[in-house]
Amino acid sequence: MTIDQFDFNGKKAIVRVDFNVPLDENGHITDDTRIRGALPTLKKILNDGGSLIIMSHMGKPKGKVNPKFSLGQIKDAVSAALGVPVEFAPDCAKAAEAAAALKPGQVLLLENLRFYPEEEGKPVGIDKEDPAYDAAKKEMKERQKEFAKTLAGYADVYVNDAFGTAHRRHASTAVIADYFDADHKMLGYLMEKEVNAVDNILSDIKRPFTAIMGGSKVSTKIGIIENLMDKVDNLILCGGMTYTFAKAQGGKVGDSLCENDKLQLALDIMAKAKEKGVNLVLGVDCVAGDAFSNDCNTKICSVMDIPEGWEGLDAGPETRKLFADTIRGSKTILWNGPAGVFEFDNFTAGSRAIADAIVEATKNGAFSLVGGGDSVACINKFGLADEVSYVSTGGGALLEAIEGKVLPGIAAIKG
Repeated sequence: MTIDQFDFNGKKAIVRVDFNVPLDENGHITDDTRIRGALPTLKKILNDGGSLIIMSHMGKPKGKVNPKFSLGQIKDAVSAALGVPVEFAPDCAKAAEAAAALKPGQVLLLENLRFYPEEEGKPVGIDKEDPAYDAAKKEMKERQKEFAKTLAGYADVYVNDAFGTAHRRHASTAVIADYFDADHKMLGYLMEKEVNAVDNILSDIKRPFTAIMGGSKVSTKIGIIENLMDKVDNLILCGGMTYTFAKAQGGKVGDSLCENDKLQLALDIMAKAKEKGVNLVLGVDCVAGDAFSNDCNTKICSVMDIPEGWEGLDAGPETRKLFADTIRGSKTILWNGPAGVFEFDNFTAGSRAIADAIVEATKNGAFSLVGGGDSVACINKFGLADEVSYVSTGGGALLEAIEGKVLPGIAAIKG
């Protein structure tokens, strides 16, 4: 069943969205991309004459109630985006009464699902090495089913529109689907678009294919980097991982971010790229600062020779040119992770050079996909989101899909 084919008139729909939006210290949303992304699905249900139960996680509260991660903070923003009042259920597992009282056109937002450990389905407070772990895991899986059954009991139909969590087999993203028949569970519009965008990149690669991987750590991107080696022609590695690669090759990186236990891994990645004929593009210079702040003193340094007391905070002018030239010659482009500390206005030039080159390549017919929280925040900060082919709301899910993994949130509905 597709969302377009379904008539929600008189039905209660429970929709899993990804409203894990960034908040400032006062609880105000700093980037509402994810909320805007879910609106077509939510409005379709309301316009049909259905009532709406919205569920999401926020942050990593680790199965405990934490006001810092309460979805109550975004209730008014969701209400403003939808143009209708939104009721709030302060306990997602005790909302049966509130859900039952909903009339067509009304909306209920449930409190953070991850305040319950059952959502993620991982035993809490016990190590994997503990002999009792397997029994605890089994027990938690049963509790997860009960939790999913409770959520399913609120509604007649289940819609999954949370691509950002589709790679997790959580209660609300996959297990809940077991309690609805094939005609009463479906993907939302955003999910459908995301799945199609990934298919577009993987099934119809126009070459050269360039992937740009940024971010602070090599270790968090190793799986995707290794997988991309078999797919891409050019692999640009930027951001904080630059300095791990520089140090691995004997460079002096000053106070720059560096994973000292991953130096051999960096060398292995370089060797693998050479073996597979992948053009691995690494930064050659950087904008270094004498403190981690927007207003620090700066100088341009070779990434192989950063003085003590200084740290690389952005790609330097030579590196920007190197990256841009590679990107401009590409026909398929994937961008995940910025080239520097783009949150500081004085260190946006590297990420901006990447964004501008992607826009130029897109205008010349390339298919460009930007995904992962920071890259999305970047492209929005520069006001260029409408000038690339697709902006994905999913970070980990996008990368796992591109790695060719089956995403549980999609499999639960599509089989």
